Amino acid sequence: MSTASSLPRAAEPFIAFAQALRANGFAVAPEQTQDFIAGVGLLGPRGMQDIHRAAVATLAPPPERRDEFDALFRMVFLGQTIAAAAQAGDEDEVQAYDAREGGAEPPEAEETEESGGEASGAEILSRRAFGEREDTAALVRLRRSAPEALPRRRSRRRVTAKSSGQPDLRRALRQAVRRDGELLQLPTRERALRQRRVLLLIDVSGSMKAETEGAMRFAHALMRAAERYEAFTIGTRLTRVTPALRHRNPDQALANAAGLVADWDGGTRIGDALQAFLAVPRFAGFARGALVIVVSDGLERGDPATLNEAIARLRRLAWKILWLTPLATPSTAFVPRTEAMEGIAPHVTRFGSAAGIAAMCEEVLQFAGRAA
Repeated sequence: MSTASSLPRAAEPFIAFAQALRANGFAVAPEQTQDFIAGVGLLGPRGMQDIHRAAVATLAPPPERRDEFDALFRMVFLGQTIAAAAQAGDEDEVQAYDAREGGAEPPEAEETEESGGEASGAEILSRRAFGEREDTAALVRLRRSAPEALPRRRSRRRVTAKSSGQPDLRRALRQAVRRDGELLQLPTRERALRQRRVLLLIDVSGSMKAETEGAMRFAHALMRAAERYEAFTIGTRLTRVTPALRHRNPDQALANAAGLVADWDGGTRIGDALQAFLAVPRFAGFARGALVIVVSDGLERGDPATLNEAIARLRRLAWKILWLTPLATPSTAFVPRTEAMEGIAPHVTRFGSAAGIAAMCEEVLQFAGRAA
């Protein structure tokens, strides 16, 4: 077998799938992995179903673990995973969607329902259309100011220092060779500054219906300003909307997101959605050392202990957590009132206002300036 660094890019998912099976206790020999790749090549697959059939035929999962095998297949090849149920006895499960290959399909017409404006634990699948709107002055200011205002950290890469720093002996030797051994000034170097990743988690449940469009436009503007950025929507499902928001035109970006997210204005199961986020190693890696911004009213309908545990784990990974809620106002300090919000308060760096686009933009700029 070739090393991972020399593998063709097309073969990487097949190797990753075999590694995921071994990590979860499946007996997969290297020869079986080779047979799997060869079988897919012989089939000339027209779709993911053909690849799945080749996997079952060559990797031979035990019948009693077929469901687990299929779940790992969906995780690796579709970017989808399934987390634990929201409540004991609740058959619905929070699902995580990552549209790396074009996006999750929107709900069928017969599956959609009219959404309400109150917090609920029940899943409601619905479509969402966003109207066209010109950029506000707050969004323009965010795009201009955020690149300098967002927090930075020291990277491992070293660059030439302008004043003080560690001696750069290699560069000093090169200068000495060019000048016949004469060194006028000892060059120095220092660790470069790199912008921290921004991770945005947007509550799209029914209780946030009035603020959802503003939050999505805020997310698009923040993506334009940040060097490294990830965005997810949370409700009864977890959906990665980063690819959809990459489009330069905000209206087109929101239209892409509208077709990707299936649980607009539905139920509120923030804790379970965050647990689904943390259950995917690649997603959890996005939070490591990042500025995490949560836009939510915090009206959790699931178990508050689940939300508390998820935020505590997220805080251990993240640099800082900024929680923006429409229940707060820019002029007064936010005081948590619900059991869920009181439980997570020790893990949240700051509660800010999400009462409009201008408030969210101002909160991020001020927080970044104070925390950096």
